[in-house]
Amino acid sequence: MLRPQTIQIFLPTGDPRGMRTAEITTRIVRVVEVPRSQLADFLKMPEAQQVGVYFLVGDLSEAGLPRAYIGQSGNVGSRLAQHNLNKDFWNRALVVISLTNSMTQTHALFLEWFAIAEAIKAGRYSLENGNTGSQPYTPAPLQADCHEVHETSATLLATLGHPIFEPLTQNASASNGEPQPTELFYCKGPDASGVGEYTPEGFVVHKGSTARIGNVASIQGTSQERFREQLVTDGVLKLQGTQYVFTRDYLFSSPSMAAIAVLGRSANGWMEWKTEQGQTLDGAKRQVMNAVN
Repeated sequence: MLRPQTIQIFLPTGDPRGMRTAEITTRIVRVVEVPRSQLADFLKMPEAQQVGVYFLVGDLSEAGLPRAYIGQSGNVGSRLAQHNLNKDFWNRALVVISLTNSMTQTHALFLEWFAIAEAIKAGRYSLENGNTGSQPYTPAPLQADCHEVHETSATLLATLGHPIFEPLTQNASASNGEPQPTELFYCKGPDASGVGEYTPEGFVVHKGSTARIGNVASIQGTSQERFREQLVTDGVLKLQGTQYVFTRDYLFSSPSMAAIAVLGRSANGWMEWKTEQGQTLDGAKRQVMNAVN
């Protein structure tokens, strides 16, 4: 349940684009955001010598999502130094450590496993990790600690601009607190039937929607074809009979990218996505805003 919280963000160098640390004032978890260009400065900090979980974030994948890698180490500084040599995609690292230096390797292993699983479920980032692996053995008291650490770090990561674990859709509520029905839009074509919703961040196609397997000749060999292929590689689209099926809710940067994924051709998503009554997304959203202005 969402609740008010106080978060403190500190700028060690005074530069808001540089290194930042974030904490919820009543908890013992700190997240340090490290630009790759300032990694050497982080390695001199005491936080770099601790047990921790880290997130590397950077370039967009072909599917249009930021790429991320999630890891853990008994000495996060040494591990980041290794990744600086052998991983090219990232430009920022976010390191989760304990203010009391109480995180153990057992905590870190469970947090890494759980974070990968939750990030895959959220579907916001294209993970470089692959699958989640098997759950490491963790005694129940330590698991309880880990869930609290994860909850805190998820909030701090989102506050710093990296909502790796945030759900793609959240039901709106009226002033009386009652949930409001979600406005759904539909996109249909040969062997394709997409269902989704327009959100402040883009367009989310819902799990279970279907997409055409083949690409029309006009997009073959183009970035649009590579974009669809990446969705298959990332496991977003899975072959099922004569069509692809969306394995999870998936956020696209625009309605048009969502329509291309579903239809296998160039598409204007503002016109392709329609309400159950046949009104286009353009008519339901953009034209309404124009009328107000």
